[in-house]
Amino acid sequence: MTTVQAKLFATLRRYRPEVGLGEPFAVELPVGSTLADLVREIGLPEDEVKLIFVNGLHRDLDQVLNEGD
Repeated sequence: MTTVQAKLFATLRRYRPEVGLGEPFAVELPVGSTLADLVREIGLPEDEVKLIFVNGLHRDLDQVLNEGD
């Protein structure tokens, strides 16, 4: 498993109301998972996701995630 830290902003925050503004939360995914897999795991509608950053860089949904991203 790979553990990544996610943060939700703007309208996506409603999907994790228990998490504070800008507060990261851990998500465990199988090794080799992509940002699209993360979006599905969190339960976000893909059409609502407009921008995704990994370690401060804009990435596409096919970006493979690494431990700690």
